[in-house]
Amino acid sequence: MPQTGSTPPVCRDCDGFATAMITTGARSTDGTRTTIPVNCPTCHGLGHTVPAALVRIGR
Repeated sequence: MPQTGSTPPVCRDCDGFATAMITTGARSTDGTRTTIPVNCPTCHGLGHTVPAALVRIGR
């Protein structure tokens, strides 16, 4: 029998892709582009949302 587990809901703002690499426009000494990671402001880079009940409690 398969186990049933609760999976947290996927973030509605980033659709689960919580971190994106953004180019700065500069280049490194070897010619590659310099990038920085940017996290989703809603889920803070987790990819899923925390239930509202846990946010109110402060967990």
